[in-house]
Amino acid sequence: MSVSGGPEVVTVGETMVVLSPGDGAPLERADSARLGVGGAESNVAIGMAGLGHRVAWVSRVGDDPFGRRVTAEVASAGVDVAGVAVDPHAPTGVYFKDPHPEAAGVHYYRAGSAASLLGPPALDDPRLAGARLLHLSGITPALSASCRALVEHAVTDRPLSDALVSFDVNHRPRLWPAGDAAEVLRHVADRADVVLVGLDEAQRLWGTVDAQTVRRLLPHPATVVVKEGAVGATALGRTGSAVFVPALRAAVLDPVGAGDAFAAGYLSAVLRGLDAAAALRCGHLVAVRALAVPGDCAPPPRRRDLDEVLALPDDRWATLDPVAAGLLESVSRRDLP
Repeated sequence: MSVSGGPEVVTVGETMVVLSPGDGAPLERADSARLGVGGAESNVAIGMAGLGHRVAWVSRVGDDPFGRRVTAEVASAGVDVAGVAVDPHAPTGVYFKDPHPEAAGVHYYRAGSAASLLGPPALDDPRLAGARLLHLSGITPALSASCRALVEHAVTDRPLSDALVSFDVNHRPRLWPAGDAAEVLRHVADRADVVLVGLDEAQRLWGTVDAQTVRRLLPHPATVVVKEGAVGATALGRTGSAVFVPALRAAVLDPVGAGDAFAAGYLSAVLRGLDAAAALRCGHLVAVRALAVPGDCAPPPRRRDLDEVLALPDDRWATLDPVAAGLLESVSRRDLP
């Protein structure tokens, strides 16, 4: 149990201001831009807070308008931001989305950011004691040597001794190429309790061709979840058990943030003690809502609606239309962080 009043879930990582062309045009032809915020770990924090968990996000931002906006938007979603340090010298990171018909691009301006100065002491805050889950991603160790040391500290020294440690591989080729990232990410992932990884990124990093190969590469975690986009996801245990749940059919407005939404739904179900199939379903249900909005996050389903769908027999799940079932009716169109 978490300490009374303390967080049940802790996430750690950088969140930046995001600028996106207002008309969806490529950056070189755009006349205006929307301002939002985005970060993998804060996206998970927001999703889990929306699912009813007490969540704290730990990070650093600059003493600038962007840092204040980031902190305010994450806090407005019900996330505890008391562990976010304000740096008087380093800036808040910024990135730009660059829409193109064939593929969207991303341009980062985050070198030397306040969050890149995070280090192992960030998790020594006594207010975090008793948390049940610590969530990290493979973006953080790409930011700096001190950020890499923070992630190593989290998975090796276990400063939050009661917490299950989850790690989303989240390889970002623009931050570090596969050749540099592969062994670092494999080393960290193999020391976590729960690992989430896309099959495409596992292939890029490690040359693995299927979920079972990924599991053999990472023998120590209690569970490895391998995601295959619109196909589905497989949860593989240490004993050789493998549970596959197909993804829901969904129109995609913006894929950014869907992986974080899946992580939030899946990890919420794990904390609730649900079985592997229900946890994967929960991940898909939260992710499908993120796919339907232009920003990184969407309000998760109501717990009552979620539990009704989790209880469906397999044949009804496989043919479920989330629009017809009303699962997307309450999705906000706001461009949330």
